[in-house]
Amino acid sequence: MQVTQDASDFAARLALAPPSNATGTVGLGPDIVPPFTDSTNGHRPSPSPIKAEEGGDIADKKGDEKPAGTKQKRNKPTLSCLECVERKTKCDRARPCLACVKRQSACEYTVVANLMASADRNNTTKNKRRVTAPPNKIRKTSASSSVPSPAAVDNGWVTIENRAHRKSMSSNASSPYMLSHMPFSKSSPSNVFGVGQTHPFSNYWTCQGGLPEVISVLPSKDQADILIAKYFEVVDPVYPFLHRRTFYADYERFWSLSSEDKGMSDASFIALHYSMYALGTQFMEVPSYAERSSTAEFYCSAANQALRVYSYLNRTSMRAIQAMLLMAYFLMNDNHASDAYAWAGIHLRQAYAMRLHRDPDIVVPEASVLEKQQRRKLWQAVFFQDTFLTVLLKLPPTATHSDVPAESLTDENELSVDGLDSCLGTHSRVENLMSISVIAPQQYEPLLPPQPHHIVDTETMKSDVTFIRCMWHLGNQVQESLSSPCSLSLPLANSVRHKDSLIAAFRRIYKTFPTFLTTLDYGLLQQQAAVHPRAVRQNLFLTSNYYHCLMLLYAAENEHAGVPINVKGALEAAHEAIWAFFKYWGLFEIEAGVWWVFQHRAFEESLLIAHLLAIPLSEDGHAASDSIYVKCKDDIARMMEIMDRYSGGSLEMHRTRKDVLVEAFGKIVV
Repeated sequence: MQVTQDASDFAARLALAPPSNATGTVGLGPDIVPPFTDSTNGHRPSPSPIKAEEGGDIADKKGDEKPAGTKQKRNKPTLSCLECVERKTKCDRARPCLACVKRQSACEYTVVANLMASADRNNTTKNKRRVTAPPNKIRKTSASSSVPSPAAVDNGWVTIENRAHRKSMSSNASSPYMLSHMPFSKSSPSNVFGVGQTHPFSNYWTCQGGLPEVISVLPSKDQADILIAKYFEVVDPVYPFLHRRTFYADYERFWSLSSEDKGMSDASFIALHYSMYALGTQFMEVPSYAERSSTAEFYCSAANQALRVYSYLNRTSMRAIQAMLLMAYFLMNDNHASDAYAWAGIHLRQAYAMRLHRDPDIVVPEASVLEKQQRRKLWQAVFFQDTFLTVLLKLPPTATHSDVPAESLTDENELSVDGLDSCLGTHSRVENLMSISVIAPQQYEPLLPPQPHHIVDTETMKSDVTFIRCMWHLGNQVQESLSSPCSLSLPLANSVRHKDSLIAAFRRIYKTFPTFLTTLDYGLLQQQAAVHPRAVRQNLFLTSNYYHCLMLLYAAENEHAGVPINVKGALEAAHEAIWAFFKYWGLFEIEAGVWWVFQHRAFEESLLIAHLLAIPLSEDGHAASDSIYVKCKDDIARMMEIMDRYSGGSLEMHRTRKDVLVEAFGKIVV
């Protein structure tokens, strides 16, 4: 038996299709008047004109007849309608054009003009003028990601492309949710990297404004404190790579500076500020979703501008990589998954340039214990983001070369005070990418006295390190077993024994995790959420990732090698995976509605469940009476109910996802 690929192709397209921008206002911050409201993006350049081939007889004759030194005229195709060309009037090149409508005359075009117009219609989103203004987005799935209808054109080419498209999306050796069958050979740009879509960072900035211009639109100190506190409450538990004590020391010192001195601060630290403001804003409960979204996008644009001032492409630091990591998660939550994937490629290479993938005891033996620990945690964050994002997008992993052992991330190193007596600017060793040496001198400044919320208790520090190590071990197994074969549409297992060994390896790793990360009982999690919500968030994130990957293994098949789908095993894993999302929704509803990674995993899980339940049952009917089949059918219904309650995000995308689930739900035979 074989699970259909329609679900995988649709999930991949939804994951990668960036939304379209609209305009809006910025709120939740100071009164901001963007320096520019006009877009720097104009119309898409028109297709290159068709040129006469060289070497033909006619060309030779014309060349002989022309006097020496006379410039040959370019053979430019006529794109205006024949009536306007004849009358020498302006033509807007519509079908029909406005001039012909007013004249009430026939509007006809040349064959070349019709061909070029039909090609433009296949990429209509690229022809629209984009205005860079404070955005108020109503996100929609990209029109260019869908295959145009043959009825929309009159030359027959699209029909040919449709046949090629359908052929490219069929494969016998693929597993569920493969993206490799996307029509990369299609003439229109692929959405994988957001080509042809609105740029994710709106431009509010002048050419000469520099860092002072970015500083000038900071929120008030009180607002900044609220957003940073929200970041450490929601984001830091699941991505704990910042050292809170040293960050707050730099943070308080920055806010104590005068406006003039702030303008001379480290631009990468300003980028880190704004990226944290952007994520903190996304998780605020008030004001409205539209205002939160536009404000968060403005803060992320400011972070991007600060990185440009910093010149992030030819130099990097730990601060810059931290900011870019957070901006990638912001882009995912903002339904810009393809932009996040491309953006992550930059900071991943910068992490390699910083030698974060190397054991710090080897490359920076003179560094303090604290700095070495921060380097390990930052590399793990880069590795984690790359591994699990590529699993969702079914693209090749890149963070594959490292000699940093997960076991080196010890409690002793985390609790060490070596290096804590001096502030190294969040330990930002700056690398000039044109040199092999570290060129920036270390700036040692004494730490400011801590406030109560700057300090992390010992138990929390230990549990954070345990969580990072567990996710690190899981990521290594995922990268080896899933990421690479999925990105190449290869079978996950080449024999039944191989598949069983992969599943056993995942289960062995999971058994090594501590109880606070593996508890599945919702009642216990509710009680723990009241006293230690940080650990509950970590539990649900790890549970979702683990069971999602286990689901993919159970659902893997290889017909040529005689490896069947384990339907019951896949359903049981999918049930636990999607219930991690349901639990998160029940305990932290606002957050569950923001985290794109959680939502997309839950959508894939519910879609796979529907397709597994659509497989015809055995004649004895025992499967229908199995409780897991009933539970999984209820899971799909519950998922559709939650999708109706999404308060924000791409409403069109959510409606499309629900339509797909409703259709798949109707095909269930249980």
